[in-house]
Amino acid sequence: YLKPDVQKKSKHKTAVMKKTLNPEFNEEFFYEISLSELSKKTLEVTVWDHDLGRSNDFIGGVCFSCRSQGDALRHWMDCLKNKGWRVERWHILTNELPRSFVHN
Repeated sequence: YLKPDVQKKSKHKTAVMKKTLNPEFNEEFFYEISLSELSKKTLEVTVWDHDLGRSNDFIGGVCFSCRSQGDALRHWMDCLKNKGWRVERWHILTNELPRSFVHN
């Protein structure tokens, strides 16, 4: 999600990777948004285990915004500084649900 997103239009989902404990997601998502608006947003990336007939299990996530810390903040700032360029990095997922996700 690119939050805040009252109407939940920014949600993007990857393909489901079945029967693997080491899935690789090599997918891209694009948002059309002005740079001034982007600086006020938070990008939340979460990973879930999909179970048929049961609730999905949260595996991990990472948030990118001007309020992030460490590598996530550096990556976000590099993205804001390099408009129109791909800025790729690996991130370690935290095992805590993003605060805004918990309240939705």
